[in-house]
Amino acid sequence: MPKISAATVAEHRAQQRAALIRAATDILVEQGAAAVTPAAVGARAGLARSSFYQYFPSSAALLAALVEESFTAANTSIAESLEGEAEPAARLDAFIRTELRLAAQGMHRPAAALMRADLPRECRDRVEELHQLHYAPLLSAIAEVGPVNPRLTTQLVGGLLQAAMNAVEDGADPGDVGEHTLALLRLGLHGLR
Repeated sequence: MPKISAATVAEHRAQQRAALIRAATDILVEQGAAAVTPAAVGARAGLARSSFYQYFPSSAALLAALVEESFTAANTSIAESLEGEAEPAARLDAFIRTELRLAAQGMHRPAAALMRADLPRECRDRVEELHQLHYAPLLSAIAEVGPVNPRLTTQLVGGLLQAAMNAVEDGADPGDVGEHTLALLRLGLHGLR
């Protein structure tokens, strides 16, 4: 029987699966989706290639799991930051600040790499669906603020937010970038009412 490195077999399996996902995330961000192979991921995680298949039937299945985990973690952070915020302006602030904090932590890199990757159609569709769900709180807050076309406004704010996240990932202070982004956003939304 193989050695386990946890109190239970279930915990050991969860640790091994998490190690494979971490390894796949690193490879995805560094080298792209095509480099996420069972051999590369297993080697990076310190597991035999055959062990990979105990957790995922294919690279595509691993990428699908990576998609789900990447967005789930970000969505949980967003939900926590919005909890108790009733006013749309406060929700906008919380959403923007949380996105920039996540960018500073590198949490957006896997999602960004997935958006650029040549994924199977099913994975691309799921990434797009999860991306829309992720931005739903932003759309809701913007719609409540009252611009004429909330969907287009959210799309444009998403571009501003992406530029802000890029600045943070390039080393800019998230607090400074957040203040500047929110000032631009408030001015723009005020002008659209």
